[in-house]
Amino acid sequence: MNGETNIGTLIASMSATLVEGLYVFATVPHDQQSLDIVPRMAFREAEGMTYILLKPEADSLDLEYDFPCRMITLNIHSSLEAVGFMARIATELAKHDMGVNPVSGYFHDHLFVPDGRQGDAIKVLDELSKVSSSD
Repeated sequence: MNGETNIGTLIASMSATLVEGLYVFATVPHDQQSLDIVPRMAFREAEGMTYILLKPEADSLDLEYDFPCRMITLNIHSSLEAVGFMARIATELAKHDMGVNPVSGYFHDHLFVPDGRQGDAIKVLDELSKVSSSD
C-alpha cells in the first residue's frame, strides 16, 4: 500500500472532505506532558510537544493555543514520497490569500485552514481537481 505518486493523478482524483470540529495548535513543554490529551496529531519538537486538537479540549485543559482552524481531508491515498502534491495545493490556496498547515498521514493528507475559510478552500480544491482532470 504505497499510495499514488503521480501528481496529475493525485490532483485529478482527489476529493476534499471537511472534518467536523474546530481545531487549534497548542504546545506543551516536555516536563508537562502528563496531561490527558487526545490530539488529532502530536509532534515532538525541541521546545515541547505540539498538538493539534479540538478547541473545546484545549479550553478544558486551559491550554494556550493559536490558529483556530478547520480540517480538510484529501480522499486519495497519496504516497509519502509523492513529489509536489502538497506544494501544488499550497500554491493554489496561496493564490486565494489562504495559508494552510498540511499534515500527511500514512493514507491521506490533511489540510488545516483558517476557521471561516473552509468553504473557500473546498471550492479551490474542487476546482483544482476539475481543471486537472480535464487536462
